[in-house]
Amino acid sequence: MLNNKAENQEYLNYRWFLTSDKKLVVGGKSDSQNELAIKNFLRPQYTLMHTTLPGSPFMIILSNEPSKKDIEETAIVTGCFSQQWKIGKKDIEIDIFKGENVYKTKIMKIGTFGVKGGKKTVKINPELFLVIQRGKLRAVPKTTKEKKIAKITQGKMSKEEAANKIADIMRNQFEYPVSKDEIMQAIPSDKLSVSEVK
Repeated sequence: MLNNKAENQEYLNYRWFLTSDKKLVVGGKSDSQNELAIKNFLRPQYTLMHTTLPGSPFMIILSNEPSKKDIEETAIVTGCFSQQWKIGKKDIEIDIFKGENVYKTKIMKIGTFGVKGGKKTVKINPELFLVIQRGKLRAVPKTTKEKKIAKITQGKMSKEEAANKIADIMRNQFEYPVSKDEIMQAIPSDKLSVSEVK
């Protein structure tokens, strides 16, 4: 069950996607949004993730009982929207923990939290696919069930170059009207490679 803020679609202002099992996952696009995401969406029994190294969204699975696939898919998205993607790291380590293990002290800067107690660490292969979820363009793991539009991996394209290529793909193959701004919001920040999925 989602909390009231999620039901009111506040999540649309954040980084978000739906897992294969239709769980909503919400995270920050910046340090300040990470702070707000944890404040507005996190509950003690929810699972959340962050890269082991600094520089990623905190991604929160809005469910008390996420499936193994929910966790795997959220880990991939966490890593793909991190600084590790931008530096071309192929095996990105993701820390997985519960909301009840997160704490904040006054000396911690915005978007920074501590974790106490147990955590699990997994490695992910950074690869995303563009799909439509709830009428919006989303970059998600291959295992989600929607029709795939384009594959996104690490590469040499700037975000703007990648967005232009995606716009061309969507114009040629799909009736879905999408703005360049929506594409830019959906994809990682830099160092991209885009290929059409036929």
